[in-house]
Amino acid sequence: MTQTTTPAAATPPASPTVHKARTTERSLIRRTLARPEIGALVAAIGVYIFFFAAAPTFRQADSFATVLYQGSTIGIMALAVSLLMIGGEFDLSAGVAVTSSALTASMLSFQLTTNVWVGVLVALVVSLVVGLINGVLLIKTGLPSFLVTLASFLMLQGANLAVTKLLTDNVATDPINDMDGFDQAKSVFASEISIGGVDVKITVLWWLFFAAIATWVLLRTKFGNWIFAVGGSKESARAVGVPVTFTKIALFMTVGFAAWFVGMHLLFEYNTVQAGEGVGNEFYYIIAAVIGGSLLTGGYGSAIGAVLGAFIFGMVNQGIVYANWNPDWFKFFVGVMLLLATLVNLWVRRQATRR
Repeated sequence: MTQTTTPAAATPPASPTVHKARTTERSLIRRTLARPEIGALVAAIGVYIFFFAAAPTFRQADSFATVLYQGSTIGIMALAVSLLMIGGEFDLSAGVAVTSSALTASMLSFQLTTNVWVGVLVALVVSLVVGLINGVLLIKTGLPSFLVTLASFLMLQGANLAVTKLLTDNVATDPINDMDGFDQAKSVFASEISIGGVDVKITVLWWLFFAAIATWVLLRTKFGNWIFAVGGSKESARAVGVPVTFTKIALFMTVGFAAWFVGMHLLFEYNTVQAGEGVGNEFYYIIAAVIGGSLLTGGYGSAIGAVLGAFIFGMVNQGIVYANWNPDWFKFFVGVMLLLATLVNLWVRRQATRR
């Protein structure tokens, strides 16, 4: 007689739901940590908490508006410089280029006794041409952008001083606040807007507007892909059809546009321009971009990171004042801030890529 046995009931496989959820969670965390601006966000929160506790004046709404203003004057330039750095290049002439644009608009309007908007438009053309020349020289000579823009820095610095002395017999431009078009231009570049009873400089709004455009360009357009590609590897980018020459030149001209805009703000905010201003500011723009997560080697970074880097700069700049500390320590704090932010960014990237 054949004996039959009933097969044992099969044990259902363990549900993958928990494992899948953990994998998804880890993947989300890793993707978040991989964002270039995360390190800057952590640093910004830390700096804000520090000065919020150390300086009671820092907590006031009008003080925060001043912090934003300080951040915006650096931040508009830092956005353009950050895009250029993502594209793998530097511009050491950015600081004096701001002064050059302001001097051009001011002296041209005054010497020709014309509407200031004529000077503003001519200054825009001059700033774009400076960026164009930097980009073309970089492409045609094959020299590092460090050397090309260092030469531009020296030439612009010398021209700023020499031309100003030649036309005004002074190291500063003549006031133009009584000329046609000044009030209209001031409303565009240097006015204040009341928000919740607090006066906010219009440069803050322009800063955020430019940041939104830069973010959209980087993340949602073909040109943004080109920027990352040429910054990662110029040869590989060219091999897959990326217009390297156009991209590089466009990035330098973007820096020129930003220099023009900030120069116009300085002109219509203070009415006169000192020929020697701007020297050294190029390093602040680069520092803000690096704090925001942009790599010195190119191919990595974000516009939001540049905004956070400039915001940190503004907090440190004004926080020292509100805390009644010696302002001579400012550059020391900037150096510490740069070093710590770089280390934080490095740690975050390692955490994001760790298995």
